[in-house]
Amino acid sequence: MKKGKSLHALIILMFTQFISGGVTNTKGIVLDQVENDLGLDMSQFGLVVLIFQLGFTLASVIIGYYTDKKGLRTMTIIGSIIMGLGFLGTGLAPNIMFFLGFYMIVGFGLGALGVASNAIVPAAYPEKQNQMFNLAMGVYGLGMVIFPQVLNFLFQFASWRYFYLGIAVSLVAVIIYITSVAFPSGKAEKVDLKAFIPMLKDAQFVFLMVFLVFQVSAEVSFTNFFPVYLKSLDLGGMATAEKEDLVAAILSIFSVFFMVGRLAAAYITKWVNERVILISFSAGALLMVGISFLVAESFPYLFAGAGLFFSALFPTATAFGTQMSKTSGSALGLIYIAAGIGGGIAGYIVGLASEIFGMAGGFSIVLVFLALMLLMTFFMNSSKSSQQHA
Repeated sequence: MKKGKSLHALIILMFTQFISGGVTNTKGIVLDQVENDLGLDMSQFGLVVLIFQLGFTLASVIIGYYTDKKGLRTMTIIGSIIMGLGFLGTGLAPNIMFFLGFYMIVGFGLGALGVASNAIVPAAYPEKQNQMFNLAMGVYGLGMVIFPQVLNFLFQFASWRYFYLGIAVSLVAVIIYITSVAFPSGKAEKVDLKAFIPMLKDAQFVFLMVFLVFQVSAEVSFTNFFPVYLKSLDLGGMATAEKEDLVAAILSIFSVFFMVGRLAAAYITKWVNERVILISFSAGALLMVGISFLVAESFPYLFAGAGLFFSALFPTATAFGTQMSKTSGSALGLIYIAAGIGGGIAGYIVGLASEIFGMAGGFSIVLVFLALMLLMTFFMNSSKSSQQHA
């Protein structure tokens, strides 16, 4: 492949990963602002998270099929258009109903771009896939680190609407760029619905899916509801503006740990069994978040350490699933479905619980998700998979 095509593909991949990481890690910060602007209560807050995850999951499963049929350039453009329209709509939304509708489109667009950008790597860098995927993870993490600080600065003088409208404008530039340069042709991993049957009959794959439901539930609950939870604490009489600075700082540090952990996990798996990683990192996440709850008002920065333990769980679980299955594309389809279910129900449950029991009561459900996630790791053993012996 010509170097020009590879370079253009790399630029698009890095930009989409940067935006994706930033948007994913700042949903809670933005929704906190939306709560004040549009009168969002905590049950609606949870519904917004559910709507976003539903859109993301639908895209993850559907867009792979069309990327295979229509090509990489077309689907990257379509994903950018969908995401841009979603951000434009949410940025201009006059009420909660419009916001909810367009936020689902944002989720769908983000999922679509994720599938398309993941297909870019094997198409543009077939000999350097591992390095490029690790680089993409690093840029994704960089977005997670930088965006909370940018938003915290922006909100001192501008509305959250300008943030979403700004992303919509940047995606117009992406579309213009993609249509005007040479671009590699590539295909996404195929999803074969028939392959779902043997996987769903395999107890090990079912354990994996249940693990992912709880893992994504815990991660989504943490990143989305942490800003509102922390602002509900006394914290020595801190003013609201000081708490917002603190939230941005903790989320950025969390993201640094997350980025480092992701990059390290890619190498740890060469020497350590995936099951051992899942058990140890699940236990670490539960302990870290549990201890952080106990010292939340005196040392809230400890919550940031959870990023290190969350970081390795999803990619390691994904590798666990795809290695068991003979059809990795279909395995990824089921993995995305389990992740979407987890992220969706978590948002709704934590939002509803926060409305009933207060923010501390709602946010503490993260510990329940983490405990159930750890429990599932003890049942997971790929050597016992029926697909390994099929």
